[in-house]
Amino acid sequence: MADGKDDPAVFTSTSLPSDPRLLATVTNAYLGTRVYRDILHVNGVYNGAVGDTHRADIPSPVNVRMTVPGADSLAETFTLNTRIGTFSHVLQSTDYTATHQIYAHHSLVHLMAFSITIQRSAHTTQPITVQFQTPFVPKSRDLDLNQGPDFQGAHYVYGKTLVPEVEGGPCPTVHMLWTPVPQDLTLHGEERERSWEFLTAVAESEEEVKRSYSKGLALIAAGSLHSSHAHAWTMLWRGCCIDLDGPLPLRQALYGCLYYLLSAIPPRGNLGFLFHGISPGGLSNGTQGEDYWGHIFWDQDTWMFPNILLFYPEAARAILEYRIRTLEGALRNAQEQGYKGAKFPWESAATGREVCPEEIYGAQEIHVTGDVLMAFEQYYCTTQDKKLFREDGGWKLVGAVAQYWCSRMVWSEEEQCYHIKGVMPPDEYHYRVDNSVYTNAVAQRSLNFAADVARDFLIPVPEEWVDCAKKVKVPFDAEKKYHPEYDGYSPGEPVKQADVVLLGFPLMHPMSSEVRRNDLEMYEPVTEMDGPAMTWSMFAVGWLELKEVQRAQSQLNKCFSNITEPFKIWVENSDGSGAVNFLTGMGGFLQAVLFGYTGFRITKTSLRFNPAFPDDINKLKVTGVSYFGNKLKFTITKEKIRIKVTESPRDPPASPLEAVLEESGQQFPLCEG
Repeated sequence: MADGKDDPAVFTSTSLPSDPRLLATVTNAYLGTRVYRDILHVNGVYNGAVGDTHRADIPSPVNVRMTVPGADSLAETFTLNTRIGTFSHVLQSTDYTATHQIYAHHSLVHLMAFSITIQRSAHTTQPITVQFQTPFVPKSRDLDLNQGPDFQGAHYVYGKTLVPEVEGGPCPTVHMLWTPVPQDLTLHGEERERSWEFLTAVAESEEEVKRSYSKGLALIAAGSLHSSHAHAWTMLWRGCCIDLDGPLPLRQALYGCLYYLLSAIPPRGNLGFLFHGISPGGLSNGTQGEDYWGHIFWDQDTWMFPNILLFYPEAARAILEYRIRTLEGALRNAQEQGYKGAKFPWESAATGREVCPEEIYGAQEIHVTGDVLMAFEQYYCTTQDKKLFREDGGWKLVGAVAQYWCSRMVWSEEEQCYHIKGVMPPDEYHYRVDNSVYTNAVAQRSLNFAADVARDFLIPVPEEWVDCAKKVKVPFDAEKKYHPEYDGYSPGEPVKQADVVLLGFPLMHPMSSEVRRNDLEMYEPVTEMDGPAMTWSMFAVGWLELKEVQRAQSQLNKCFSNITEPFKIWVENSDGSGAVNFLTGMGGFLQAVLFGYTGFRITKTSLRFNPAFPDDINKLKVTGVSYFGNKLKFTITKEKIRIKVTESPRDPPASPLEAVLEESGQQFPLCEG
């Protein structure tokens, strides 16, 4: 499978896409770039005030392109191998093979590297020279860069960002060391093969950047820099995988989505840096005017988080810790708008203050606050990690969100219920509406969860939380048996993206299957065909719930128009506009398989599953599902479901699991192995 033709995880092409935005990305949780791009970005390093704050552009020493001048009949291939997180460019002639590999080290997150290997074929003795296009200039429009003394053969620059996000806020300093790149490299006549390695280290302190660079040099000396990175990716895939016996394009799409999402999550163990969340286009994007400036939206908490949680709860916790660290900003946002508690920003960067360039979204698209809390709820139900809530700030955040929703509601004497007025729902075609059904339902869920946690911790539950949760209006048309998107919505009005259908999943708002069907049928034909990529995944999940498998598949197939060749980069809108490397769309697509085909549902007391998948899929294997500290492997065919406990924690021991058939109540204890 070395050529990648049959391997769904290896994407190979003889040419690059004409649009450079669609080039493969190489990132880890701290550093990211697109291949052949002149800038890279660092997790949490932004420049610019409030609405102008964007990922700071850092000049990229790994922006190197290999050429062989004057060579005829060269075969050229470009490959993204998602199994080992490595991009390679190969030039091949009858006399030699030259290979250029680029990667962001998965476990040593302060390092990016590339290598050049020239290998001659048996019959030649001529010197072989490859040249490099290296447009690197150590300057940045976002950092005041200064040159420092060379260190262990590396050049060194450092500098602060120019403008803080908020007045008096921090301006982080970036330090970078890199191996100088020559204009060419030669394999001499007596040499059969040789490799050269080039290292870039980036950190926010001189001590860390030098420590990381030295560690990289030691691994190069031991011949194990790339193999240690490849091993980290191998272990990552071993801990989580979705594979199926089905069409190759679907398998490739799944591996592509998982690769780009896993590239963004922190490695296991002690991070050594503060994780600043995942933006819609990831760390490879987010310069000024691009991919929403690298800001964090509900995209992280609603669309990406559930997939990460199911496989890597540690990484999911790091996402929640980012929200806890930005709670002070959220408290200020609420206060400035005249409310109590915490209002999370529509667009968040380093501080949690609202950094959306357009005021309307920050003021009205308030469902994001409930979306953040739903991620906390899913984490709590899946891990039972009480420490996050008791000791690490989670409970303060939960309480502050509940307080916000109570202060945001007004009592209607006429309808005898609470209203939430003047909002923009997920469907951004409509604004300043009252009682968005999604917003009100997510607010209700926030309040119920806050009350549940309080009871678990024996904390008195404020009466107001219970009252507001019980009496908030969730619009429902009893005659037509469907949920209007907001007060005054007329059936047939165009909708930008998935909105009301989110009530069924992920909100799991109680409703009959008749109402679920009516919501899907009401909104499917009026939803913007070329709208954001995650939309159709949620319609697919809805139809899978109702066991309308072919109908679900027709929805999921719409997603393929957002996947570009050859590296499976997603675009936000199918016409190519919007964000690229659109992790939000990938997250939705993964949920359609991970929660749709399997029917997984995270509830207070269980992880439910109820599979349904189309005729062209014979078997689905989901490896590495985490639940209460155990790791599970599900193998699902049309005839049977096999569940294997592959890992159980010893200290403290995990709660024993059992599978229960809901209809008969029959119980099957699950032991490790």
